[in-house]
Amino acid sequence: MDSVSAIAASIRAARKKTGLTQADLAELAEVLERTVRAMETATGNPSPRAVISVLGVLGLRLTVAR
Repeated sequence: MDSVSAIAASIRAARKKTGLTQADLAELAEVLERTVRAMETATGNPSPRAVISVLGVLGLRLTVAR
């Protein structure tokens, strides 16, 4: 699994674990529902701000390896 697919799977799993719908998560993260859907399916090209916002709502962190 590549890193984008792994992030997508983590977002979906965390959302489901918290009992949020994609619409709920989008509202809390202040992004469009289609942006959440794109993140969860590893499609599209969401902005870094949108990704960070969604991760923040879910209590996830993105780390950068050097």
